Amino acid sequence: MSEREILKIDLDISRPLGVLVYEALRDAIINRVLKPGERLMETELAEEMGVSCTPVREAMRKLELEGYIVMVPRKGAYVAGLSIKDITNLFEIRGALESLAAGLAASRATKEEIEEMERSLVMEANLFKTSDVLNTIEVDTNFHELIYKASKNNRLQNLIIDLRDQIQRYRTTSLAVPGRMKFALSEHRRIVEAIAAGNVQEAQIATKEHIESAENVLLEVISKNKSQSE
Repeated sequence: MSEREILKIDLDISRPLGVLVYEALRDAIINRVLKPGERLMETELAEEMGVSCTPVREAMRKLELEGYIVMVPRKGAYVAGLSIKDITNLFEIRGALESLAAGLAASRATKEEIEEMERSLVMEANLFKTSDVLNTIEVDTNFHELIYKASKNNRLQNLIIDLRDQIQRYRTTSLAVPGRMKFALSEHRRIVEAIAAGNVQEAQIATKEHIESAENVLLEVISKNKSQSE
């Protein structure tokens, strides 16, 4: 299956067509099927997705408001990139919110939720041995969502997920850095140990340092790629 097949819409699904088109385009951007700087042609996308131009146009307007697409006068729509400042701002907010979630989880997580986190660590360790970056990202995402869920704060969870989605398209790049997956696993273990011990402060500190570490790796990769292209 080609990467572009992510854009194909299952019209048999009993959900509004506009929602399906929006989600398909957003996921294609997040998963870098549609890459930063790529021009988006409304008619071509509609044909590729097997729909009319109207839901594509509406989805693109929404994605523009959310920062995934930029409209350039007299040129058209393009997939938005993230500047260094954008990334720094997003990670600052994400670090604060995820630290809060981890602290709440340390005081609210059930025994079953902690056991689920520990099982997630085992899955992550097994994937680390295979160097399977894409599946590791999926397991990593699920691991963090277990913590959000254990915080027992749905509004906080939704805020974090929205921020995470905006930088999701760069995670393949950062996790592919040699040694990053192994280090991330050790950071995850530290977080779970703190939550299991009910240590709110340590859970917050461990999470904040984990997010900062991820940010530093990503910025280093972007800087290196920029230098090589110059």
